[in-house]
Amino acid sequence: MTTSVATSQIILVVGGGISGMTAALEAAECGREVVLIERNASLGGRTAQLYRYFPKMCHPTCGLEINLRRLKGNRRVRVMTMTELVGVVGTRGAYTATLKIRPRYVNDRCTACGDCAKAVSSEVPNPTNYGLDNIRAAYLPHAMAYPQRYVLDPSLIGTPDAQRALAACKAGAIDLSMQEETVELAVGAVVWATGWKPYDAAKIQPYGYGRFPNVITSVEFERMADPAGPTGGKLLRPSDGKEAKNIAFIQCAGSRDENHLRHCSRICCMASLKQTQYVHDAHGDAAKSTVYYIDIRAIDRFEDFYQKVQQDPTVTFVKSKVARIAQADNGDPVLHGVDTEGYHRYATAHDLVVLAIGMEPESNGFPLPADVITDSSGFIEGSRDGGMVGAGAASSPQDVNRSVQSATGAALRAIKVIHQTAREEAQGGRH
Repeated sequence: MTTSVATSQIILVVGGGISGMTAALEAAECGREVVLIERNASLGGRTAQLYRYFPKMCHPTCGLEINLRRLKGNRRVRVMTMTELVGVVGTRGAYTATLKIRPRYVNDRCTACGDCAKAVSSEVPNPTNYGLDNIRAAYLPHAMAYPQRYVLDPSLIGTPDAQRALAACKAGAIDLSMQEETVELAVGAVVWATGWKPYDAAKIQPYGYGRFPNVITSVEFERMADPAGPTGGKLLRPSDGKEAKNIAFIQCAGSRDENHLRHCSRICCMASLKQTQYVHDAHGDAAKSTVYYIDIRAIDRFEDFYQKVQQDPTVTFVKSKVARIAQADNGDPVLHGVDTEGYHRYATAHDLVVLAIGMEPESNGFPLPADVITDSSGFIEGSRDGGMVGAGAASSPQDVNRSVQSATGAALRAIKVIHQTAREEAQGGRH
């Protein structure tokens, strides 16, 4: 006699970035019930923080807007923001997931009018802009935020500003009594689409990030170039607000390094090539971009984009692993190293330095179920019983295009888990 456990038909997708949205939609459009959770206040993840995609240089709204329309029109997907997965127990087809839901202090009556933000004076670092500027403590995460609903920062609760926000809301959407909740959910399969996070550049001590204000990361530069970013799209030096026209891009900042991340982060070369075009767009022929690289990894269709950038007279390539950065009296970062093509030493000053920072899995730093298998860098391969799968940049360093492909495959694997477990259960019940 075979003992069987009732199969759950729900697929849980953890992470609401481009990979999580894709996996959820693909599974739902194949007829599966999906719960999509995101720990932040809106969907979109790192993709929503980009200014342009490579190689076409189009805005992320191209992909996100389509996915958001699909989500809004699909009743099989339940979206839960400000929600974290804190535990998973059980086996393939019969998991129990424990979710922690943080209070938003704004309910679904919100019309996104912005009156609450106007009423408060307190500010918090802007998470969308990586803390490069501040926003009111009652805020809409970004223009394309889904759900299109404001959120009150917890620091407001119990202050006069909270009461001002409450009084200003004509829709009755402010709910200061919201509390943290913990719920349990029965699911049959789990798709881990938790994405990636930028490697901590402060750990690369010779480059002076955090000590030298004009040394920034590639993700910060991406927000700086965006007209909706902290500088209104102007490329300004953090130290003095002057326009940065002579900009250095340092490749493999934290990647391919035994002291930091051993793996190649795959997107960094293309990200820097793309960002040299931001400099050209901002300053025309007066722009000067210098890319310091070990080797450029532009594969498949990206090779054409690389060749296009090589032909740009405002872009120079220096084959070198920068040894260290110093700071001149005027705030200029000065790069020191050896150009391996010609083997001569250099000490070159630039207005601004952009570190092409490496990718590490967002899941690094929080406990995964014991059954989940990760590689040497922490990227999620799946679970031993096959009921959990990795998707997108949670499974390996990937750009947006490959993340979408990976997420589609993960959705199909999760659907297969549901079908297989149900079939095994049915066969076992006949014995």
